[in-house]
Amino acid sequence: MMEMHFDQHISRQFNEDLESIKTEMLEMGGMVTRQVADAVEALANADSELAEKVLRIEEEIDRREMAIDEHATLIIAKRQPAASDLRMVMSIIRIARDLERVGDEASKVAKMAIALTDEGTAPRGYTEIRHIANAVRKMLNDALDAYTRFDVRAAMSTLAEDEQVDMDYRSAVREMVTYMMEDPRSISRVMNVLWTLRSLERIGDHAKNICEQVVYLVEGADIRHGHESNLKNA
Repeated sequence: MMEMHFDQHISRQFNEDLESIKTEMLEMGGMVTRQVADAVEALANADSELAEKVLRIEEEIDRREMAIDEHATLIIAKRQPAASDLRMVMSIIRIARDLERVGDEASKVAKMAIALTDEGTAPRGYTEIRHIANAVRKMLNDALDAYTRFDVRAAMSTLAEDEQVDMDYRSAVREMVTYMMEDPRSISRVMNVLWTLRSLERIGDHAKNICEQVVYLVEGADIRHGHESNLKNA
């Protein structure tokens, strides 16, 4: 774990603002992580009621993202933070945006759960869904934990897991397309499974983005788009 030292400021209120907005973002992260878990559980158990709950939470997730953005804008306008403090505010804005998009993908999974439940049959490809869902949920949890601890090493390790998720996703898609070609009657069900897999893969991408923000916060290096060479210790 790396130790993070923020610039010292005369204003205690400013430091409280930084802690407050960080807490807001992490609380939002906890809600979104639960939303993903519930969406997958709804799919596993053909639980339309739980899926509807996931959809209702989406509005709250959107509201929180907007509140964080407004809070961050006020901090920048009033306090004019410099160096690491500014990086913290900017990283929180970006992470909140990614969390909101994770919430969107969880809602899509919930909608697929309702559609598959209405069809009344267990979806082919559920094993693959469960496997990828577990992987991206772990990535999301680990990414937020790395942010909490300002742990670049953990962030880079979690970021690397996205490659395996992408490989598993491509493998699952190939298998489902083959099944769909062999049994045209399954096209409707398989398309719902494919969209679910795609949403889960995107959640992994957003977890990866959060890891990149940990590196940006601690090292001041932008490693998006594969620019790991920007790391000081690369």
